[in-house]
Order: sequence, then structure tokens, then C-alpha cells
Amino acid sequence: VFAPQDKATHTEAMIAAMANGDVHIISHPGNPKFPVDIPAIAEAAARYNVALEINNSSFTTSRSGSEPNCRAIAAAVRDAGGRLAFGSDSHTAFTLGNFEHCLRIMREVDFPEERVLNVTPRRLLDFLAMRTGKQIEEFADL
Repeated sequence: VFAPQDKATHTEAMIAAMANGDVHIISHPGNPKFPVDIPAIAEAAARYNVALEINNSSFTTSRSGSEPNCRAIAAAVRDAGGRLAFGSDSHTAFTLGNFEHCLRIMREVDFPEERVLNVTPRRLLDFLAMRTGKQIEEFADL
């Protein structure tokens, strides 16, 4: 984590994180405090098989101003053939697993549901197994 800088620095850092192979999902890529070149990160995410997260709380209580970026990210990831992950970023039980705004954005940009990772536990686990080459034994029956 570093202090906000310029768009080129943020984009370069995010792409480098994807390229190193240790990052499976980038969270909060739509945060307006860290502007990025959205088409470039979407292309890199697809190339390196890394998911970009759309976070429900970004539309309601945190990271004000994220919605236009999240919409653009969803459309760019759609066009690049990449994957999204949804997050609720809930800090209370009342909003845990609430993806209302994520689903709205997905519908608005016509993002293919089959490329959203956490629609089912199996889909997410298969993605992680593909990325790491390992199954998580405790979840083998899901």
C-alpha cells in the first residue's frame, strides 16, 4: 500500500501485481483515490487471469465516487474476456453478502454471469485451483 500518486503509477503498480502471479483478485480497483487506466488493467487482468473486484459498499458507504469507475471496469473486463469477483465489504451482519449494486452494474453493462467468480463456491474454488495448481481439501465436496 502506498499513498495516492498519479494514474500511470497506479496502473503500473496494479499490472505489476497481476504479473507476479501471486495475486488472484484485485480488490477495489475502482477507488477514485487511486485512478488507473481502466482498459489497460482490464486487459492485463484477462492476460494474467486475475479477477477484478466490484465492491457493493463502494456504491453506498465507502470509496465515494466509485460507481462510474466500477461500471467502466465491468464493461472493460467484459470486453477483454476477463473475470469479476463481487464483494460486500460488509462490516455488519446486515449487509453481509449484499451484492445489490454489483448485480445492477453487471446487468447494466451486460456482463456475462458465467465470468463472475463468486456466484457459486465451486466456481471460485475451481478458479483458485487453476491459479495455484492446488485443491483446498477442506472444500473438496462443495
